[in-house]
Amino acid sequence: MPSAGSTQQCTPLTPQQGAPPMDLPARVGPEDIHHASAELDRRGAVILAGYGSSGDALTVAAAQVLGSRLSRLFPQRVRASHDGGPVHLHADSLDLTVDIGGVRHRRRHPDEDYVLIQCLKAAPAGGDSFALDAYRFADACRTADPELWRFLTTQDVDLYGAWPHLRGLPASPRVARHVEYTRTGRRIVRRTDGAVPLHRDPDLEHVRTMLDRFAKIVHEEEPPLPRFRLGEGDILVLDNYRVWHGRDAHTGERAVRILTVCSSDAR
Repeated sequence: MPSAGSTQQCTPLTPQQGAPPMDLPARVGPEDIHHASAELDRRGAVILAGYGSSGDALTVAAAQVLGSRLSRLFPQRVRASHDGGPVHLHADSLDLTVDIGGVRHRRRHPDEDYVLIQCLKAAPAGGDSFALDAYRFADACRTADPELWRFLTTQDVDLYGAWPHLRGLPASPRVARHVEYTRTGRRIVRRTDGAVPLHRDPDLEHVRTMLDRFAKIVHEEEPPLPRFRLGEGDILVLDNYRVWHGRDAHTGERAVRILTVCSSDAR
């Protein structure tokens, strides 16, 4: 069994029957939306080409891919960067509620289960995307690093405790495990830089060690992953419970629009 300070890396799994690896997402057009939905279900990711760069295109894409399962949409957000650094593998996750005219409005949900990323402006150099099937990663850890597996599946953490000064973030800790299941049986494999030990957790040092180890192993998975480039108007659709995503550093201007949603199968 690896020690708490071990840097043992998870070994890749052989794809299980019916669950092919999420290497490069398939790229499909609006005329083949049924194929896009099937690819999303099979591999956890798909690229929609030819949708344009309007905000309405994101909403239409979400409705077409998820159909009657689409339950809730959250406000779209634009992320622009100039000479941006790398973004490590992660799953989108935040718990954000604001007060508008005395009425509470939820702008982000910690259990968003799908994310759509629309390319508004591709960087002139760099900025390529990559993704990893977190289900396969977690399953590999079960045999390659049992101690990390136990931590991910049994240890409660505060998912957003590293961001205490973010306005709108609830004061109460969001307590969860990195690997959990919804009431409909879907597995959630979380990955966020906001996770910290619970307040006065008796296993404080162990949790810190395991969080550091988890982050290091995930970062080591990034270099060999195949890269893909989103062109203007392309929309990357991800199963946020299953697939982690990131991008390389870039030079020049880059901009994306992001929509997170909940389906009827969300927790």
